[in-house]
Amino acid sequence: MTDYVKIEKGLGPEGRIAVVRFDRGDGINALSPEAMRQLTAAARSFEDDAETSVVVLTGSSGAFSAGFDLKDAEGRSRKEMDLGALRRHLKLGPRLTHAWQEMEQITIAAIEGFCVGGGVALAVALDFRVMGRNAHLRVPEIGLGMNMSWQSIPRMLHLMGPARTKQAVILADQRISADEAYEWRLVEQVVDPGHAFEAAMDLARKVAAQPPLSVAMTKLTVNRLTHALDDLASHMDVDQFALAGFSEDHKEGVEAFLTRRKPRFKGR
Repeated sequence: MTDYVKIEKGLGPEGRIAVVRFDRGDGINALSPEAMRQLTAAARSFEDDAETSVVVLTGSSGAFSAGFDLKDAEGRSRKEMDLGALRRHLKLGPRLTHAWQEMEQITIAAIEGFCVGGGVALAVALDFRVMGRNAHLRVPEIGLGMNMSWQSIPRMLHLMGPARTKQAVILADQRISADEAYEWRLVEQVVDPGHAFEAAMDLARKVAAQPPLSVAMTKLTVNRLTHALDDLASHMDVDQFALAGFSEDHKEGVEAFLTRRKPRFKGR
């Protein structure tokens, strides 16, 4: 099995910073089911880590992530699954983002290149996002006949408000530039291209210099208040995704994406 995720610990003040590097070496960093499992395991590996108080998640120099890997063999096998098996498999995404959101450590995403779909879902599950100025975000799920799931809608709503969330998700072909993402409050800092990781580490050092227990307790309080109703609001994410997966529009959206043509949706 190929290791797509590498973890470095003991960095920064008092060794309190860790870096999680996600790089499939393919130039796009697509989220295959195996990559999602490894990223989930990486987040969970910090559960009993009292020495680390900040975790920086970075992709490759050219891509944070292209989102779910539509060409992966395991992912494509979903169309052959019965509803029960499909629902179980679709929990990989929510499990990934939940694991990162629930980390006790402060988490920072360093985004270069592009961050698409599931990559955006992962980024908004973290505490802070730093983005290179020439990078962009895009949420293509609706354009593929799917819903934006993984409990991402509530997280985006907390960051941007209702109108910008609708704009980002419904206008699926729209690229969101780094400057727009900052203006919309989807990211907290925009830096020169190629310097997102450096800036994320600067922020990490500032956080790591603070009292770790106070930081962890503050994060927990803010998250619990902010996300108190998120599970209620998005508990049907998986089932909506499964239902959309049986639609003709979803088949058309994926086929159009793979053959690089404009989709023709019919609402069925």
